[in-house]
Amino acid sequence: MPQSANTVRVETTVDSRDGAERVARSVVEHRLAACAQVSGPITSFYRWEDRIQADEEWTVVIKTAADRLDDLTAHINGVHPYDVPEVVAVPVTGGGSSYLEWVREETRGGSA
Repeated sequence: MPQSANTVRVETTVDSRDGAERVARSVVEHRLAACAQVSGPITSFYRWEDRIQADEEWTVVIKTAADRLDDLTAHINGVHPYDVPEVVAVPVTGGGSSYLEWVREETRGGSA
């Protein structure tokens, strides 16, 4: 099976740069992700409590092994400041084999 089939890209958003950086650092420290990038600000439009919202947020893009996704999701839900954090995972369908192997290797081992 190609390494890409074992890798996912996960995205979440947070309401501050500091908060996004805390989430990114935490998932890498706990070996739930090989890397995470923070970018923003962005403006998110969504319906919440029956109202249209428009808020500034920061995006965290996380790369991990597919078999670590459940643990990663649980961890994000535990450290995220939102009541209902966005956690969206997309399978990686291709990419550099050395990079994808690195992602897998970095998510192995004990917790930090």
